[in-house]
Amino acid sequence: MTSDDLPNAAPSPGVLEAAVYASDLDAAESFYGGVLALEKISRVGDRHVFFRVGPGVLLVFNPDETVKPPGNPDMPVPPHGSRGEGHVCLAMPGEALDDWRRRLGAAGVEIEADFIWPNGARSIYVRDPGNNSVELAEPRLWAG
Repeated sequence: MTSDDLPNAAPSPGVLEAAVYASDLDAAESFYGGVLALEKISRVGDRHVFFRVGPGVLLVFNPDETVKPPGNPDMPVPPHGSRGEGHVCLAMPGEALDDWRRRLGAAGVEIEADFIWPNGARSIYVRDPGNNSVELAEPRLWAG
């Protein structure tokens, strides 16, 4: 079934938020807020820290905390979580990627890969403190 098969189908949704999981939120906050210079929206103890990414939000959850049932009946978010390495890709203009490579190197972040895709878009891959794969890529990577 496709959206064309549904009566009065709504417009295609966008990504409002994406999540990665990291047990050490202090290290994750230093990486995303310090090294990647993302704007921190909020942090709740050792449960999560959230960052603004363009019009969306990157959620960094501690998997040991998010599997617990909600303690606030006014915010009944179901328990959730993930174990293992995840992936998030942040859109970066191509002309900024060399500067980002230098910034990451200066922060001691190892570059896992830096290459050009068949469509000409460039991606740089690094690991965050939770061992998630973080990609910085030109938005044209997914151009139609």
